[in-house]
Amino acid sequence: MPKKKCIEIILDVETTGLDYTKERMVEFAAIRLENGKMKDRFETLINPQQHIRKSSIAIHGITEADVKDAPTEEQVMPMILDFIGDYPIVAHNVVFDYSFLNEASLRQTGKPITNTRIDSQMMFKEVYPEIESCGLESLMNKFNVEFTTRHRAMADTEGLAKAYPELKKLYEKKYAWQMQQMDNIDYLFERYLRIQQAVQIMQSEMQDLKSVFRLYFEKGGENIHSPHGEVLVYQSKQGYTYDFMEIKDVLDEIGALSKAVKLNNNFIDRLIASGSISKEAKEKLANARQKLNETRNVHIIKSDKKFEHV
Repeated sequence: MPKKKCIEIILDVETTGLDYTKERMVEFAAIRLENGKMKDRFETLINPQQHIRKSSIAIHGITEADVKDAPTEEQVMPMILDFIGDYPIVAHNVVFDYSFLNEASLRQTGKPITNTRIDSQMMFKEVYPEIESCGLESLMNKFNVEFTTRHRAMADTEGLAKAYPELKKLYEKKYAWQMQQMDNIDYLFERYLRIQQAVQIMQSEMQDLKSVFRLYFEKGGENIHSPHGEVLVYQSKQGYTYDFMEIKDVLDEIGALSKAVKLNNNFIDRLIASGSISKEAKEKLANARQKLNETRNVHIIKSDKKFEHV
């Protein structure tokens, strides 16, 4: 019996900025996968007919001069829509690429795109939860995909097209195992709670042992060497708190402000969504967005009604 043809569209877009409601695409690339094999490909620069932000140029290197003679969105969208058809769209952090394509389709056709979207970043996190960085470069490194160019649409698309089939196999195997557990979900929740309790007890026990170790060193104890090469040592480090408003200008002057201060992104999102600041302030905050992400979490509601991330 002939194997059923599975067609997926791997794609990537480069843009003038990050807010899909205001910014435009400057480059589009896509590769058609048939049963995991690369077939047709399509790529084009796009004249956005608007300013390209310096922060975006710093990432992809596409300038306004580069797209001056490129086709406009109006000219190129029929070709893009024809290439992607109604096939599933695969991209790394797909919500970003999908949002820009959807807005462009709405502007040019009055209709949204309805393609199934597949997020290879989410799949990568699911298959390799222990890997801290889940970016496209980490994915390509994991699957030994060689690359010399990054952050250009076709280079990133081809890199993902090479890694995705192997990632998909692993993800589908894990998904199949997960589906087999659906009848056991009540038991697995109880098991999770037992593991969680055991981890908390172990963390408390480890902290208790660390207290003994600290006392040992404070009484004059020497470093302890294990048979396997680990060394137990004692270190003392002092730290200070600072008045941010007093040092902000100095940090900014020496170019260290971004390293010294970690932005509370969730707080900024809430500010933009709230009615407590002016329209002008909201616009300035929104224009500073750098990356669109989508997160999905499972929560446990404890008996005292407090949420806990799983």
